[in-house]
Amino acid sequence: MVDAAGLALAGAAGVVGGMMNALAGGGTFATMPALLALGTPANIANATSNLGLMPGAAASAWSFRRELKPVGGVSVRVLAAITFAAGLAGSVLLVVTPGAAFDLIVPWLLLIAFVAIVFGASAADWLAARVTIGTRTLMIVQAVLGTYGGYFGGGVGIMTTATYGLLAGASPRSMFAPRTLMLTCANFAAAIVFVLCGMVRWDVCLPMLAGGVLGGWLGAIVGKRLPANAVRWWTIMVTGATTAVFFARAYA
Repeated sequence: MVDAAGLALAGAAGVVGGMMNALAGGGTFATMPALLALGTPANIANATSNLGLMPGAAASAWSFRRELKPVGGVSVRVLAAITFAAGLAGSVLLVVTPGAAFDLIVPWLLLIAFVAIVFGASAADWLAARVTIGTRTLMIVQAVLGTYGGYFGGGVGIMTTATYGLLAGASPRSMFAPRTLMLTCANFAAAIVFVLCGMVRWDVCLPMLAGGVLGGWLGAIVGKRLPANAVRWWTIMVTGATTAVFFARAYA
């Protein structure tokens, strides 16, 4: 069992992670390091982080519910169903991944998320000016995002933002509601699998759950007022530092 300081660390990580997910995504970059610092194996930390952030994502999605509308001509219900099914598949894939292998995979997943944060918006703008992509492609890509979200989820919010900008021509602000709902669906699907398979470390997950709800609610409020650039640069700094730490941990 963890001591009081560990419980406080888990709760604080939940608050920060919940706020990050509500603002731009990347909440895993706050929760994973905290769980590893508390002696949690990487694959168990990932599963625990997923469940710990799920209620916060749900709280944010509820706050944004009045802003939900179709994305690129596809209803949010269809996108949510695709994300949920894909999230189940991704979480099963994590369950069957050996812990030692996951330790080596995680830094690369974090690097993918970091690159998406840094270059996603500009790459989406560049492609959007040159190609037109239909609803079928949007649904296929949503399935890929859902699978990634169920397996790991780090940076999936930012990836979703870039994807919707490219495939649906949506503005970053208009993506808050659908992106947060998709994150909730992927997390919920994965949580079912992780709980059933006994991959959740409950002593630190519970305070993280409470912190995630508070952070998700606060993030939704702040997100309606905070300049987009401030959110982006904060997320870049956190994700860059976390990615470097995980590479050092796995390969140094």
